[in-house]
Amino acid sequence: MEPRAGVSKQDIREQIWGYMESRNLADFPRPVHHRIPNFKAFKMARTIKVNPDAPQKNARFFVLDSKKTLLVPTPRLRTGLFNKITPPPGATKDVLRKCATSQGVRNYSTPVGLDSRVLVDLVVVGSVAVSEKGWRIGKGEGYADLEYAMMVSMGAVSQGTPVVTIVHDCQVVDIPETLLEDHDLTVDYILTPTRVVTTGCARPKPAGIVWSKISCEMMGKMPVLRSLRCREEQAGKDVTLRDKHRSLPGARAALSTVRSPRELPSLESGSVPGEDVPSSTVYVGNLPRDARVSELKRALSARGAAPSRLTWQGPQRGAFLHYRDPAEAWQAISRLQGFCLGANTARVALARQQGASGPAGGRAGEPHPDP
Repeated sequence: MEPRAGVSKQDIREQIWGYMESRNLADFPRPVHHRIPNFKAFKMARTIKVNPDAPQKNARFFVLDSKKTLLVPTPRLRTGLFNKITPPPGATKDVLRKCATSQGVRNYSTPVGLDSRVLVDLVVVGSVAVSEKGWRIGKGEGYADLEYAMMVSMGAVSQGTPVVTIVHDCQVVDIPETLLEDHDLTVDYILTPTRVVTTGCARPKPAGIVWSKISCEMMGKMPVLRSLRCREEQAGKDVTLRDKHRSLPGARAALSTVRSPRELPSLESGSVPGEDVPSSTVYVGNLPRDARVSELKRALSARGAAPSRLTWQGPQRGAFLHYRDPAEAWQAISRLQGFCLGANTARVALARQQGASGPAGGRAGEPHPDP
């Protein structure tokens, strides 16, 4: 099946989706039973990143069944970049299959922070369409491209890291090179139910995050992206955003976003009246009722997230962590992904200053987690 001349990426997506739907191919691809275990790059890899979509469920299972480390990006990158899937000891194949599902990813995962120094040996991505030259079209949301760029920025992958896509044969089509942009991820291998294609793609993969393609809205939704931006800004890189004239997430204007009373967390009794809460302050909530401040300080130090000052809110089961600057605060948030104290998983968010006439009718100076 070949696309028409003069088509757009969306035209190709619609053509592929229509073809697969009309022929009831929605459950494909299913090549992993025969292809992945014997795939040389797979056998050599120790740490493998596989996207979280349903078509790659079998790929995730084979990674776990082969006793390799499986990393799965967090959905829409809302809570971080990676989760490491850790099956229970002695897990059977049936349990591993459950671990490979979206529910299993949630139940058996441990967050991997930006400072984990993880090295990814093989990247598996989904595709709507891909060419034998290695040019790829995704769903149009850009997450695979952004995930790869973020992995480059944190040193987890290099230009030599193999990128594989698993598709049905009908998804391998000619793609005009004019449709490709610098931030588009290309692939080195294509696995289908009938063959393995070595693309020999010479087009460079993304060399990092292209900040001019990133919007303030995306920054507001992805704390891990904000952390990476702070790091690259400190390193002297150009981190100008696409809509650079808008207030950036983490700035005062973005932090004072008004929410309805129903959306506001119940922190009124845990406020610090009159105290300014800048964007370098992090709120940690949902702590155990019997938690001690000394216990929290030790746990924060163990995570490399010790603040310069801590405001204890014991009766409200929370604390405000004050850092020297916003970059330190975002780094702490990254390091505290999945942070537990006792049996409780803590809620970690950037704190913000509630205005004098807060939406819940609270007092001036009341801090709240960032929305």
